[in-house]
Amino acid sequence: MKTMSNYFSAIQMRSDRWSALNEMAGALARSPDQKTVQKLTPKIEDLLQQLAPIESYWAFPGSSAFEHLRRNFEHRNYEDLAFNTRRITRALISGAYRRRAIPLGRDEADTEELEDEALLSPEARAMTKPYFEVLVVDDLNEHQERWLRNSMQSMRRSEDQFHYEPVIVPSFEDALIGILFNHNIQTVVIRPGLTLKSKNEISILQRYLALMDVEEDIEEMRPEDYGPKLTRLIAKVRPELDSYLITDRSVEAIAGLDLGRCRRVFYNQEDFQELHLNILRGVATRVKTPFFTALKDYSKQPTGVFHAMPISRGKSISRSHWIQDMGAFYGPNIFLAETSATSGGLDSLLEPIGPIKKAQENAARAFGSKQTFFATNGTSTCNKIVVQALIKPGDIVLVDRDCHKSHHYGMVLAGASVVYLDSYPLNEYSMYGAVPVHEIKKQLLDLKAAGKLDRVRMLLLTNCTFDGVVYDVRRVMEECLAIKKDLVFLWDEAWFAFARFSPIYRQRTAMATAGALREELRTPRAAAIYEAQQEELKDADTETLLKTRLVPPPDARVRAYATQSTHKTLTSLRQGSMIHVHDQDFKGEVEQSFHEAYMTHTSTSPNYQIIASLDVGRRQVELEGFEFVQRQIEAAISMRRAIATHPLLQKYFKVLTASDMIPLEHRISGIKSYHEPEQGWDDIWDSWARDEFVLDASRVTLSVGGTGWDGDTFKTKILMEKFGIQINKTSRNTVLFMTNIGTTRSSVAYLIEVLVQIAQELDDLQDDASHMEQRAFDTRVKSLMEDLPPLPDFSRFHDAFRGDEVTPEGDIRTAFFMSYDESNCDYVDLQKARAEDGKEMVSASFIIPYPPGFPILVPGQVISNEILDFMRALDVNEIHGYRPDLGLRIFSAEALARQMGQGAPSRAAE
Repeated sequence: MKTMSNYFSAIQMRSDRWSALNEMAGALARSPDQKTVQKLTPKIEDLLQQLAPIESYWAFPGSSAFEHLRRNFEHRNYEDLAFNTRRITRALISGAYRRRAIPLGRDEADTEELEDEALLSPEARAMTKPYFEVLVVDDLNEHQERWLRNSMQSMRRSEDQFHYEPVIVPSFEDALIGILFNHNIQTVVIRPGLTLKSKNEISILQRYLALMDVEEDIEEMRPEDYGPKLTRLIAKVRPELDSYLITDRSVEAIAGLDLGRCRRVFYNQEDFQELHLNILRGVATRVKTPFFTALKDYSKQPTGVFHAMPISRGKSISRSHWIQDMGAFYGPNIFLAETSATSGGLDSLLEPIGPIKKAQENAARAFGSKQTFFATNGTSTCNKIVVQALIKPGDIVLVDRDCHKSHHYGMVLAGASVVYLDSYPLNEYSMYGAVPVHEIKKQLLDLKAAGKLDRVRMLLLTNCTFDGVVYDVRRVMEECLAIKKDLVFLWDEAWFAFARFSPIYRQRTAMATAGALREELRTPRAAAIYEAQQEELKDADTETLLKTRLVPPPDARVRAYATQSTHKTLTSLRQGSMIHVHDQDFKGEVEQSFHEAYMTHTSTSPNYQIIASLDVGRRQVELEGFEFVQRQIEAAISMRRAIATHPLLQKYFKVLTASDMIPLEHRISGIKSYHEPEQGWDDIWDSWARDEFVLDASRVTLSVGGTGWDGDTFKTKILMEKFGIQINKTSRNTVLFMTNIGTTRSSVAYLIEVLVQIAQELDDLQDDASHMEQRAFDTRVKSLMEDLPPLPDFSRFHDAFRGDEVTPEGDIRTAFFMSYDESNCDYVDLQKARAEDGKEMVSASFIIPYPPGFPILVPGQVISNEILDFMRALDVNEIHGYRPDLGLRIFSAEALARQMGQGAPSRAAE
């Protein structure tokens, strides 16, 4: 049995402990002989001791039921122990306790055993009354607790929309543990009798408590301040939760205090009915899906369609003799809800004033933004919308060179002068990491020295990268704002939408950082720190500034945008995405241009099913995102652990850790891996709080070069064609497995079984191989693991597309459209091409190999020998922009000469 240190979250640990108890209690009941009793009773006693403090944070099975189990064990009623443990375990696994009371006792017939939640039809599950738990914080004796529980339960009515059960804990610390431990909690009620310290001292609970970043020493607080402080921490750790404060302090004493997201304060009263109604109303606010509900209502209306879309109401299908199979496959509702109407209770995505507008406002609340906009054609379009809304021709934009291709095309459309930033390379695995803050600051300081800082408009970075490298968003924003205080940040979080709902991950998201930074800059402390640093750095040279953690001025403008592929990491139909905005100048400066850019790129016939799925996906993560993300990360950790500890798998595979993917100079914590098989969890919170880059544990990058197959072959020929396992990202010698909120333990188990089978087959081949076959295998492995060309940096833009030779920004738009005239272009054979002094080759196209999936050449870029060597070494089937029959498309010397004579547009503009 795994120790507690082996678990990332308490969710899986609790489930495993109950499963172990169920197994041992069953074995004891079947064979209650002396030998079995001596063997199993110490283990059962240990499990009961581990579960006792844990169960105090859950309403089911509850303290009384747990004590009932303990009495069964102590009185040696092993059959009753096994029966009741089995009933509780099955209820926990199936979720049956959410639908009905689970009685204990042998008088209940076994035929009434609990049905599996998964066996219920979607319609049956949709009809059940949603269940949640309310955490009540107050130090009560047994009599008082019983009275409080009965008083709350007596308020229930059959017409209530939800059903909830109270969980009562005594202390400030227990409340913090509870909200991090129990995913069923949706509401916290804080009463005036709470104490400070928890009496539970088991390691995993203390680790949860250590996750709290308490701004002040709580031991120095007065008891009357416990409640307000607790509401603030709840809002910080799980901002989606409702909290209610019951206080005996006067109105004057409580007025003006920061109470986080506290929905209401009750003053020294026991009005249980009012509290009950507020609890239900608060959860109902998050449950509402304005557009999904409107679309369902619309689908039930009798309608005569004299508009576009023959498929609306399913008429073109039901009348057909040849496409009935489509109707049978999808069912009627999708067609009943298919329409191009924007009235009749619906709304327009382009000019929302009704349910779509409300749905977007709900999404802004859930994701912590000031404004949120839905998109129905993916994050590629979101990226172009933001860039076009904010960038004018000639504006300088600092861009992560290995970002998604949509950003590069966005630069073309906007006419930006682009400064490409190089990420640190991981040559051993043929992939890039992320852009160090040193590189970003250097480019900004160079532009400042050249007198161009006023033209610098935006910094565009990918967070997190496809491979899971995550920035210290706050550090990047603070240090850049210290150099240019109105810089706009576009964070491409296409693969990071889920991060909002993990307390550890949230601190590195754009919207959480923007909110926290804006709040911090308002404080006198921020102004004092800034003034002190300015005095210290007076007359500092560039090298000193690069080495110093710079502090932003208190009047810096917080301007952050995040684009998220909701469909990639949360629940949404394909292409459902969101743009989140936290821009202090949005209303006054950007709103109109944003609207125009949104109109430019958004279809006038958006898919309503996608919009509805975004609305529902938001509801899900506000109510159960915390639980699902914890399970997602736990699944990835289980996968990592299983591969890393399996002796056969270690021969051919390696799971890349933080130390493999993040150089030591960017890991101030020194942590090599967030989880080690021998010692369990390292302090991931410390790493995520301090390191310049961290690794998203939910992505598992597996080195497969030891199998003799390159990443693309392993993905396509082995995983997909042979075993039906789908993945997306590969490099020359790695494949990426991504867990998500839909990943199950069974999926992880199947993957491990497949990898073991592959390893066994490789072992058999090695045993039967001839000497020459073995040499051929070793040569392939060496080629994949050792003979790897260095990843090339961005070379530079040709002088024909630069304003000067002082700073590196280039006019990518002019180069892009110049290539439309074929007379400006030539082709060169890739195998024979060689860059020579005095004879530069300049790319006329975007060249995008898959993998890695981003442009290694952009229009106007000088082609270096390093890039040519890298392209020749690529062993991929798909290279966008490259035609093997013609070669590399480049600008002719004459075309470049003409452009030089005309002067680059960016230079002419100056």
